[in-house]
Amino acid sequence: MAEVKVIVQEDPILGSGPDEDASEACTSGYDPDSGSLLSDDSVLPDYEREDNAEGTADTLYQACAKNQASSLRRVLERGVTRDEVMELDINGRNGLMLAVAKGFIDIVYGLNKCPYLDINHQDNDGNTALMIAAQAGFVTILTYILNFFSGVDTELRDNRGFTALIKAAIQGNNDCVASLVMAGADLYAVDGTRGKDVKEWALKTGRFETFRRLRQLSIRPRAEQFCECFNPEWPELKELVAKATATKTTGQKVAHRLKSTFTFSFPQDPQDNGVLDHMVRITTSIHSPLVVTGCRPLCPTSPPEIGKRRLAVPDLMQQNPGKELEEPGSVSLTSCCSDTERRGSVLSIASNGVRKFVPRSMARRNSIFPTGCVPQIKVTKSTGPTPKKEKKRKMSKGYLEPPMWKYKEAKEEKKKEKKRQEKEKADKEKTDKDTKKKGKK
Repeated sequence: MAEVKVIVQEDPILGSGPDEDASEACTSGYDPDSGSLLSDDSVLPDYEREDNAEGTADTLYQACAKNQASSLRRVLERGVTRDEVMELDINGRNGLMLAVAKGFIDIVYGLNKCPYLDINHQDNDGNTALMIAAQAGFVTILTYILNFFSGVDTELRDNRGFTALIKAAIQGNNDCVASLVMAGADLYAVDGTRGKDVKEWALKTGRFETFRRLRQLSIRPRAEQFCECFNPEWPELKELVAKATATKTTGQKVAHRLKSTFTFSFPQDPQDNGVLDHMVRITTSIHSPLVVTGCRPLCPTSPPEIGKRRLAVPDLMQQNPGKELEEPGSVSLTSCCSDTERRGSVLSIASNGVRKFVPRSMARRNSIFPTGCVPQIKVTKSTGPTPKKEKKRKMSKGYLEPPMWKYKEAKEEKKKEKKRQEKEKADKEKTDKDTKKKGKK
């Protein structure tokens, strides 16, 4: 009996269809849709159903799942219970963890003051909200959780023994790694399965940029630009200036000329701890002479440092009075603005309490003057006309310039001298007339 070969062409959109293993799994009574939809081995496409986008949410979990910040505010104003806040899905995740997994940053901002919320809650796989943000690479959400949620534990482990720092390093999320390290995460914590720390996992997974970032942080473990005693002067500047201004011999000049002539310059990466790194430090420092920074540290005497746990803003507000947290040289909002009733942001009106640290998306901000202080601008008239600069002629090797004869230059100079003398004579006559009029009076 002849064999019949059936060739099935793969559909460019739907693929080749379900394989034999999937069909056997369905016939055996296992439903693949009932598994973990948000697990690490999920291959489902990233989409949202249409019914989730329509309608308003009635519960806190629905508002988080549908990314409805207005519904979330309404639910929180109405009041919530512990059971409603800790409502879990099939994967054991609450509303905050779901919002973090999908990158709903407005929902994360809105849950900052939610009561009964356990920030260290772990799902079926042992992941916390911090781990999800670190593994997904959402550095803004991760930094916000570290800074504004109280009691965040950076050393919790999932079912495989991974911490949030190890998860971020395995995925190659360098910014998340830096945020966790500067927030006090343990660099030497090892996983419970293979006993490797974050640097070993970065090398094992081929994340060499992450390993390089960790090495740079270890070389400079303290963010010194956020200290009051930070010196903005570049340490190598004096040596380079002295070297450039030193007198050179004839041989050194010839060697420098030959070197500059026959040397080809190729684009290179910036040097570590070079002038570019120093520029970033001085522009982000507290007393930046170049750029006005948009935020100020709460504790200028205690900058972020590797191995030192940073407290969240609510914890700092509880431990220290508001006056001690303010910068001693800063001007209060009440002295800057006399009229506190005008339109502006919640941040500019509130002068005490935690309301100063409300996130930007939760406050109605004044986009022109975010601090609420309208600067006084004084316009003064200049004493004399601005002198016009003479345009310099551009010397180009590719084009010939028209020659300028000596007699023509002498003629132009005579014209200028004649105009200057006439102007001086007119000014002198004008002053003489003014003096005569004053004498007659």
